[in-house]
Amino acid sequence: MTPPRRRSLARRVAGTLLCAGVLATVAAALGFLVFVATLERHMVEPAPADAIVALTGGSQRVTDALDLLARGKGDRLLISGVHETTTLDEIARLNPDHARLLSCCVDLDHRARNTIGNAIETRRWAAERGVGSLIVVTSNYHMPRTLLELANASPDLDVTPYAVAPANLDTSAWWYEPNAARLLAVEYLKFLAVWLRTAVEGDPERSPAAHMMSGFQRPVAPALAAAI
Repeated sequence: MTPPRRRSLARRVAGTLLCAGVLATVAAALGFLVFVATLERHMVEPAPADAIVALTGGSQRVTDALDLLARGKGDRLLISGVHETTTLDEIARLNPDHARLLSCCVDLDHRARNTIGNAIETRRWAAERGVGSLIVVTSNYHMPRTLLELANASPDLDVTPYAVAPANLDTSAWWYEPNAARLLAVEYLKFLAVWLRTAVEGDPERSPAAHMMSGFQRPVAPALAAAI
């Protein structure tokens, strides 16, 4: 038979763990709501910068980045994370209105395979081009994690977000769209993981955790990105 003192200690420990679990759940829920609330503020017209970078993963990202370039929001555009077989001619066929800009003012990054890689390749490109400020174009749900990675890789780079709403998915009404809720929940967990990693580690090229988190995701071709 368990002594009364031991049973009392066990109940206190169980109560403490239960309270901790409840508090962690509440904190995570509140954090998620704050995360979702920040998405809209990234979807505003950006001020001009030295250059623009678009992260692949959705066809609208590239199109919107080219529109920004055409409107003089930056002098040059990097499209980061394209498939190794993708060429500027292929992107020009998909964006005929911007063929002239693609022939003179756009660079392709074939090396990045994920957001960590995007940040590393953006840093290299910015250093080579003498870029001190840039506009980053990606999906609204992906923007918070992108900004964390860029700030970690290039703390001296002045970055302005320009978020794109994903096609056929209303993230602003996530509470009654299961697909949107699922997407945001997964992205929030990824954001937390990056926040923790960047809080304790610096340069992603020398970060063991960044290498583990990079995985084996391959870059996508803009022609196929709309299906992802």
